[in-house]
Amino acid sequence: MLIALLSSSSSSAFNSITTGFKPEVYTNYRRLKEHTASDYIELKTFSSETSNPKDIRLCGKEKEDYVPCYNVSTNLLAGFKDGEEFDRHCEVSQDQPYCLIRPPRDYKTPLSWPVGKDVIWNANVKLSKDQFLSFGNMTERILMLDENQISFHSDDKLIFDGVKAHSRQIAEMIGLGSDAEFWQAGVRMVLDIGCGFGSFGAHLMSLKLMAVCMAAYELTGSQVQLSLERGLPAIIGNFISRKLPFPSLSYDMVHCAQCGVSWDQKDGMFLIEANRILKPGGYFVLHGTSLSTNSGSMIEGFARKICWTLIGRQEETFIWQKTTNPQCYSSSTQDVIPPCREEHEDTRSYHQPLASCVAGTASRRWVPVQNRSSDSHITPAKLEIHGKYFKLDEFFQDFESSRSALTNYWSLLTPLIFSDHPKRPADEDPLPPYNMIRNVMDMNARFGGLNSAFLEAGKSAWVMNVVPIRARNTLPLILDQGFIGVLHDWCEPFPTYPRTYDMLHANGLLSYLILHGCSITNLLVEMDRILRPEGWVALSDKIGLIETARTITTQIRWEARVIDLENDSEHRLLVCQKPFARK
Repeated sequence: MLIALLSSSSSSAFNSITTGFKPEVYTNYRRLKEHTASDYIELKTFSSETSNPKDIRLCGKEKEDYVPCYNVSTNLLAGFKDGEEFDRHCEVSQDQPYCLIRPPRDYKTPLSWPVGKDVIWNANVKLSKDQFLSFGNMTERILMLDENQISFHSDDKLIFDGVKAHSRQIAEMIGLGSDAEFWQAGVRMVLDIGCGFGSFGAHLMSLKLMAVCMAAYELTGSQVQLSLERGLPAIIGNFISRKLPFPSLSYDMVHCAQCGVSWDQKDGMFLIEANRILKPGGYFVLHGTSLSTNSGSMIEGFARKICWTLIGRQEETFIWQKTTNPQCYSSSTQDVIPPCREEHEDTRSYHQPLASCVAGTASRRWVPVQNRSSDSHITPAKLEIHGKYFKLDEFFQDFESSRSALTNYWSLLTPLIFSDHPKRPADEDPLPPYNMIRNVMDMNARFGGLNSAFLEAGKSAWVMNVVPIRARNTLPLILDQGFIGVLHDWCEPFPTYPRTYDMLHANGLLSYLILHGCSITNLLVEMDRILRPEGWVALSDKIGLIETARTITTQIRWEARVIDLENDSEHRLLVCQKPFARK
């Protein structure tokens, strides 16, 4: 058993920060009142959530790949139709099991990065040979199905499926010499809709672009599950009736290669949504045979209404560019979609219905991708465009505390991963500098400090930055740093498949939960669902809440340690590991 003391150089990162001047007496009274209320809720939570110390039962085999909130029958009974029955509806879902998801019988620990990008265990994903043969999209030939492995030929020397050629074609169509110049042209963040096996995104990542796979929920053969298993960023999402969980002006390119979205439906509402998340001067890439039919001309008509210019067409590939002039949407001489009124601007795009107006035109973040500085570091001038509620010292404090925390996490985890831990039921353990942590989620991302710390430390990991919907909306600031992230309500399950993250991190999330009346037990059960066997959890919060969480971890059979934080008597760190198998 390893006993460690982790230090933190910035304990004030755990404290709340006021946004304006208040008289000292009133401020002290308010803080005392909040502290008293918090202590009461904390004690009540501790009492209620630890009253039954029995282990939480294990789910049956039928729940191995279970994703909550997707139940077509329940949604139909609730009155959802016209495709909405296939969408996520946690508000009506009654089928969420209060049990722990078990891995498949033949589940094996994923191979470490970068080998794991090209080779995954067949038993780890719900994809049969028949389903593989029926995919039939642009990436169908890159996958080799062996007896117990699936291999993806995504290395430059092995590409024969057209992914690299497709990437080069896009670059040439937008006026670049090669796809290696995407970065210099301002293209860094790409949303790949309906990403197949994730090979286009894997190729873009080799060019140092951040590509996010987004695909609809699939019962079997999931594109998102495959991508995450390969260590590539991915999330379940679709174009049906709601806005995507991203703010306006999020991506430099939106890519759809036979992605299954009916762009010509709903009077162009899906294209308006794609336009919302696309930065000025950004590119919309559409590849597919259906564009030669009547739907192609309808899409071209809708594209003109949202001020897109068709800049290239080669065979089945079309590329539009979004205007850099916000005045285009208010022109009285053109048949264009009007800009949204201020009350319709998506400061919170989570679960909001699709809009028929163009958002983001009045934003101070309206900066053409071509004019963007090559330096993604946040400066006072860049922070200013995000509003008066963000302060530079808060931003750097988040980074400094995260950098210190990451150093301490690694000093604690490295001996366990590489030496102290028993033999895994897979191949031989990797030797440094390889590591078993690739997919990381920061569940309360704040300013993206943990992501910055991983980047500075040179760890071969990516971070899904999650901003809770009732917290300060720092997601635009996170995305403008070139990181990926989403809005999410942690009172609900997260839209991903089981066993898709290697490490979950949360600073202050437990306090956030009880403040909004949500269950810590439900959160930890959900974390267990999305965490891979042998995955790690790091939670920091107030002492009482950490003790509550520690008690619950015994019910879900995690190995857990409570660690003191140096110079901080009010907070603790809870470090946990999920076992490979549970009986």
